[in-house]
Amino acid sequence: MINTPEKYQHPLNGFSTGKMIRRLVYLVILCLFALAEFLYSGLARRTIVFYSSIEGKTVVEERMLRRSGDIETDIRQYADEVLLGPVLPNLDPLFSRGTKLESLMYRDAVVYADLSESALLPIEGNWDIFRSLLTLNEGIRRNFSFIGDVRLFIGGNEVFFKEFRRIFADPADNSKTAP
Repeated sequence: MINTPEKYQHPLNGFSTGKMIRRLVYLVILCLFALAEFLYSGLARRTIVFYSSIEGKTVVEERMLRRSGDIETDIRQYADEVLLGPVLPNLDPLFSRGTKLESLMYRDAVVYADLSESALLPIEGNWDIFRSLLTLNEGIRRNFSFIGDVRLFIGGNEVFFKEFRRIFADPADNSKTAP
């Protein structure tokens, strides 16, 4: 026989069943409200990769962008955010200031994006046009997983099409610059 103190209290002593049920209902309602607010907020989390020339490493910025309900508009908004550059100090932009998205089309799971010719202008730091375009390509694919291909143009001319097709030929290996 086990000796137990006479004044042993069960952890639920002092709580009535009605109080516990009521608190559980409040908790469920609070969780449902938070879930509904999240689902109907209209925001989507997008990630953008930038590079630090000082430390020589990649840095991922997260931005909350409003969903428009149109895939092409959402991709355009993402590309515009990439072209704006990093928010964090000490990070290098992918493209020179003044680079604009001239046009963007989404057709049959393929994105066609044409950047202005100022994308070719060099910027300070460890700048490499191939790395910048590859990062943009990967960012679009990572943030919009249903996209099958991304074709990038500068001034109306497709750039690095052979290199990108070789890199993205194996869908299991589509993260060449990811941290």
